[in-house]
Amino acid sequence: MSYICPVCGYPELEEDPYAGGEPSYEICPACGFQFGFTDEAQGFSLESWRALWIERGMTWAFAATEDVPTDWDPRAHLRDLEASPPDADEAHTS
Repeated sequence: MSYICPVCGYPELEEDPYAGGEPSYEICPACGFQFGFTDEAQGFSLESWRALWIERGMTWAFAATEDVPTDWDPRAHLRDLEASPPDADEAHTS
């Protein structure tokens, strides 16, 4: 099973970012958000990290260590995320 990043809409996270309200500590390879660190330790909300990622050009966060998937389309993922946001119970805001 894969999960959607609530920051950028990347649809292939390996873990639920906030299962049972607890962060997974997984890092989204698309936007670089680490659930439980970027938010809790660094103080970024999902929305503020998304705005920063967009401002920086929506680049693939892991580009230095892995190939960017050929079918990765950050604009499409963001559109999908906006069209179908996570349920209120699943959303996490810091």
